[in-house]
Amino acid sequence: SGNYYNQGEIRKKELEQSCGVLGIPASDVTVIDHRDLPDDPAVEWDTQLLATLVLEHIEAKNISLVVTFDAGGVSGHANHISLYSAVRYNPANFSGCLPGLLQGCRVLVLESVNLCRKYISFLDVLISCLLPRDALFILTEEETEQAKRAMQCHRSQLLWFRQLYLLFSRYLVVNSLRLL
Repeated sequence: SGNYYNQGEIRKKELEQSCGVLGIPASDVTVIDHRDLPDDPAVEWDTQLLATLVLEHIEAKNISLVVTFDAGGVSGHANHISLYSAVRYNPANFSGCLPGLLQGCRVLVLESVNLCRKYISFLDVLISCLLPRDALFILTEEETEQAKRAMQCHRSQLLWFRQLYLLFSRYLVVNSLRLL
C-alpha cells in the first residue's frame, strides 16, 4: 500500500489521483495491502507469495498484458525487483496456482539503464533507437507533460531527487521494453 514512512493512506489517494490524470478510473486501481509485502526499498518480497497474488489478479481481471520492471528494478528498489522475480516464477512449481495461468498473457519488462542514460532526458531517444529491444515507446510532448502531472500527484514522494527525475529522466520521454 506504499506504507513506507507510515504514509499508506496518503499514497493510496495519490495513486488514485495520478491514475485519474492518466485516464484510469479509480475502479480499475487495485492496491494490495499485505503484511508480508512491506513497502521498503531494502526488503525483497517473497517470490512465491507475490507470484500467487499477481497471478490471481491476472486471472480475476482477465489481463492479457503485464508491464513491469526488469531485474534491475529501474532504480534498484528491492520491491520493484521482486515484481520481476514474481512474473518470472513458474506457476507449475508451486501449489495454489493453476499451471499455464500466464498463457495468453504477455509480459513486457521496462529496461533499466545506467545512471548517465537515465538522466539525459530526450537525448536518450537516439541511443534507444539504436539498441535492440522488443518495444520502444517515445512520448509526445503532451504525453510527457501528462506523465509529469501524474507524478506530481505523488506529493508525499516528491523528494529532491524525484524533482530532478521530473526534469531529466529519460523515462518521461522514452521507454524501451523487452518481452519476457
